Amino acid sequence: MNTIINFSKKHPALSIVLGFQLFRLLLLPFMGLMPQDAYYHFYGEHLSLSYFDHPGMIAYILRLFTTVFGKTVFVVKFADFFVTSITLLSFHKLASYFLSKQKALNALVLLSSTLFISILSFNSTPDVPLILFWTLSLIALYKALFQEQKTYWIVAGILMGLAFDSKYTALLLQIGLLLFLAFSNTHRKLLKSPWLWMCLLISALVTFPVWYWNYQNDFASFLFQSSTRTGDISKFEFKPNFLFGALGHQLFLLLPILLCVFFNLLFKYSKRALTKFKLPSAHILFLLAFFLPTFLGFFLLTPIYWVKLNWMMPSYMTGIILASIFISKKLIKSHLIISLIFHLLVAVEILFYVAPIKSDDTWLGWEELTQETEKLQERYPDTFIFSADSYKTAACMTFFTEQKIYSQNIIGEPALHFDYIGDDLQLLKGKDAIFIDSDKRFKNRDKNDKPRKDLTDYFTEVEQLAPIFIKKGDKDIRKFWVYHCKNYLANK
Repeated sequence: MNTIINFSKKHPALSIVLGFQLFRLLLLPFMGLMPQDAYYHFYGEHLSLSYFDHPGMIAYILRLFTTVFGKTVFVVKFADFFVTSITLLSFHKLASYFLSKQKALNALVLLSSTLFISILSFNSTPDVPLILFWTLSLIALYKALFQEQKTYWIVAGILMGLAFDSKYTALLLQIGLLLFLAFSNTHRKLLKSPWLWMCLLISALVTFPVWYWNYQNDFASFLFQSSTRTGDISKFEFKPNFLFGALGHQLFLLLPILLCVFFNLLFKYSKRALTKFKLPSAHILFLLAFFLPTFLGFFLLTPIYWVKLNWMMPSYMTGIILASIFISKKLIKSHLIISLIFHLLVAVEILFYVAPIKSDDTWLGWEELTQETEKLQERYPDTFIFSADSYKTAACMTFFTEQKIYSQNIIGEPALHFDYIGDDLQLLKGKDAIFIDSDKRFKNRDKNDKPRKDLTDYFTEVEQLAPIFIKKGDKDIRKFWVYHCKNYLANK
């Protein structure tokens, strides 16, 4: 105990960072499976060069951890925690290139105390490896640009490619690099350097598996991520609720003080550029090049388009370094107090579930649902199980059972990567099924009184069974409608 106390006195910043990480590690065993955990684990059980929604890096990580340590919810969560811990170490290294020793530690404290890091530590998403490889890419680019270590152009190319193999948002790394070179008077000459173009070529080569998978599958993933997004943006309809929703997300992820500092940075540097026509130093310009396009770019879309809470995350890495240049110790202390309050509330919710979540994006009930559904199969033998909520129920139930769980492609609806694992649905023709459907905002224990034409179009007879209820203590916290469907017609 004395050793811990002495360490805390000598290294208060590191003690805070370690405290937050210990807090997260202790909460891991109490975190149930999230749909995203299950879906990307499902990716990993069907290894592929890439996948319909995203590239496959998170799938490969989960497959590695569950192969080595076993297929459990804790191992999946620990994989996220482990990768995010490496991200924190990498961030501190990056910050040390731009800040004094104390300010680099302040930056690490700011980052480690955000709910953004807690989410990455608890929930499997492509952002987990993206943020790691994004940070490592910036370290390599710094060494190539400012320390003129030419071999790091090769390293940067590999890391930027791996970031793209994590999530398509990583393309903003190449954009940020080119913007920095275009605006930097001292580095603009590198636009003609063969090292730069070799770096970009290597990054493209590392992404080859993603491109080849798309080529084999009619560019399905690229079309899904591009046409869907651009189609919504092209409407140009002002929606204030989108703007306020994005602000709420960022307040939650970064916490209020850090978000306000971010907006102050935007105002400060925009005003300087527009009124004085003066660009900052090369080091600051480098940080801005990987902050502004992502943070400001997505934020400007928020009044007309629903920008998801995680899209701005890569910008935080250089944004927090910039914030640490100006933020006072008083504001850091206030940020930490707010962070502690938020994290305690998160812990109470995880441990006691005091605020029921009216959504399928929850960590409770999936294993119990699987067990109850398999009991139903004893009453209705030779049935297969399917759901129709895109991926969530099917992926979660797949995690907790050895049998195949089908998604909404059974009834002719697009089912994300469930459409790409090679299932021949014709083999199910004539079989009976159990259909599970979540009543997200249930108000009573009644059956569903709405007809299910989506089911009767694909089965000759549909019987609604008693709903399945998931309890916490004596209280119903989740409800699932259940249907026994006879004689699957397959593709009619």
